Amino acid sequence: MLRSLRGMRIYLDHNATTPPHPEVVEAVARAMTDLVGNPSSVHEFGQTARAALDQARAEVAALIGGAPAEVVFTAGGTEANNFAIRGAAAAAEGSERTEIVTTTIEHESVLNTVRALGRRNWTMTLLPVDESGIVEPSALERVISNRSALVSVMHANNEIGTMQPLEALSRIAHAHGALMHTDAVQSAGKVPVAVHDLGVDLLSMSGHKFYGPKGTGALWIRRGTRLGPLLTGGRQERNRRAGTENLPGLVGLGVAAALAARRIEAETARLSALRDALEEGILRQVPGTAVNGARTPRVPNTCNISFERIEAESLLIALDLEGIAVSTGSACSSGTLEPSHVLTAMGLGPARAQSSLRFSLGAGNTQAHIDRVFEVLPSAVEKLRRLAPAAVAG
Repeated sequence: MLRSLRGMRIYLDHNATTPPHPEVVEAVARAMTDLVGNPSSVHEFGQTARAALDQARAEVAALIGGAPAEVVFTAGGTEANNFAIRGAAAAAEGSERTEIVTTTIEHESVLNTVRALGRRNWTMTLLPVDESGIVEPSALERVISNRSALVSVMHANNEIGTMQPLEALSRIAHAHGALMHTDAVQSAGKVPVAVHDLGVDLLSMSGHKFYGPKGTGALWIRRGTRLGPLLTGGRQERNRRAGTENLPGLVGLGVAAALAARRIEAETARLSALRDALEEGILRQVPGTAVNGARTPRVPNTCNISFERIEAESLLIALDLEGIAVSTGSACSSGTLEPSHVLTAMGLGPARAQSSLRFSLGAGNTQAHIDRVFEVLPSAVEKLRRLAPAAVAG
């Protein structure tokens, strides 16, 4: 089997994006051809398109245990996060609530949006994490006040996979009159998500993270939650996001959500076993390695490992030359020379942060792929470590 894998590409970067499921591709292509009407039109073509849009909305809502009327479609997770944060800020304008509480390990689409609001007299308060990468509810208790409009804490971290205690955090936020938002881009479609159990008011998701089309996403808004509109214009998406909907893409998003809902339990178990085998094999076969972040609770497909005396970018390239695709962290931060803000916020030093790789598994991965990593990785690490002293001396 390993001989047959040489020369093939092995994709272990599913947190960056996932390949669309064949049924999703088929549904998008069919919608491009068959659904020619505008969902806002009253004639038969428009109403056929509207029915398809409603079906997609129902499938997305079912994936997270919400009601279809609570789902607003967006162009992805970044837009959904912007909508949640800016919309909550707009709804709170003129009140005493001028603070947004978030964490040091959020995705840039949250951190940079809150920073942008800081130029409009909003206050950003950051919750710390320790080496576990998990936010302690007591940290929120210490800082939240009647000035807090919104608490935004991601459900699962995109780099290390750790999952936050949202139920406890939501209770604290609500006790102080604040809204609770979660970026669930890395959990929705990977693990069971039930918005009412989590206690959140706003939840962001992205289609291309669970085998749907790129450029599709959604924000779930708890019924009764006040939120300013994302885009103004027409009355699409219940007056919250104007503009003609991306119907083919959203049909594909609905299919991806339905597929995820059917397969989530079995796939969670399968990926957990593969992830654990990969992790334990690397720790056993490669000296000077360590897992970054708590190993539980964690999404089933993700592990982040540091390699002593290794520059992660060099190891990434070495693996890529052998046909194995991994990542050094968030795809949205690729190309930066700075160490991961997630790992540094956890208290890891720059050297360890810059020596870490993220392995994120998905539907197409098998034990044979993991075995291929074991065949390639130890020798690649050994070679780079031999070169390291020469590189420093030069």
